[in-house]
Amino acid sequence: MHFQGKIPSLNQIRYFVTVAKQLSYRRAASVLGISQPTLTTQINALENAVGVPLFERSRSGTLLSPQGKALLDAAEDILQAGQRFAEISRGLSEGEGATFRLGIPPTLGPYLLPHVLPGLHAQHPHLKFYVREGAPHALHDGLLSGEYDLILSPVFEKNSQVVVQPLFTEPLKFVIPSDHHLAGVPMVSPDQLQGEKVLTLEDRHHFHHQVQDVCMRIGASLQRDYEGTSLDTLRQMVVMGMGVAFLPGLYIHSELHKPDALHVCEIDGMPIARQHSLAWRNTAPGRQTFRALAADMREIIQTRLSDAVAVSDALGE
Repeated sequence: MHFQGKIPSLNQIRYFVTVAKQLSYRRAASVLGISQPTLTTQINALENAVGVPLFERSRSGTLLSPQGKALLDAAEDILQAGQRFAEISRGLSEGEGATFRLGIPPTLGPYLLPHVLPGLHAQHPHLKFYVREGAPHALHDGLLSGEYDLILSPVFEKNSQVVVQPLFTEPLKFVIPSDHHLAGVPMVSPDQLQGEKVLTLEDRHHFHHQVQDVCMRIGASLQRDYEGTSLDTLRQMVVMGMGVAFLPGLYIHSELHKPDALHVCEIDGMPIARQHSLAWRNTAPGRQTFRALAADMREIIQTRLSDAVAVSDALGE
């Protein structure tokens, strides 16, 4: 008897374990609900596949061979793994138990997710998110390559492979030091900002390019020599009097509860905002779950953050 290199079927392994437990082909066939000749044929096929005898059959009954004893533990492990596979698959088909890889920009994640994830967990206790931060364009590429299951981002290129569901619009606020000559004014005109030194993040952030566009429109000077690496860094640069800045509304809502060293205001007649959306591949097996998650996120954001952002209307796929 020689090893044939064939992979045994799960049924053959189940038949082997059952015979090993019952030590009787007749009783094993009864337990399995198959005929004894069928069971004998399948055990013989398994022995031929693995290249060793699994049982000794004598007048006194059926015994495990030494080779069968050596393989029994591994066979039982395979059956248990198969059962676990079936249980997980059943849970996933019902929208439970999945871990989704979520990508989100660093200028959004820390200021949005603490408000949203607890509510999602309460509604979907078996769902889990593995969250990674990245620049919007890298997130988009990662979604297409399968690195992410979902991304939440302010920018999307048109792509027939991607479903995009708007979640909310976030305003950008104008922030100046408390000793700035415009401090204390709730609304400033674009003319008053001409020549102002505006600080922003590094150009790998989409936020940088949006601020750059605003500066071009109002005649302000974008300070490329002093770019922040994070929103916190940008905030501290403004506090130190190195310039003025635009900061996202959710960051201000989360971090500037008593901004004694800063003044937050609006630009008259020039609302500035960024649209955030949830996206997934249109072929993703979990797309029905993702659509429900988008609706749940909008509801949670409306409940918890309506004073900071404006929730968007849902779009059909």
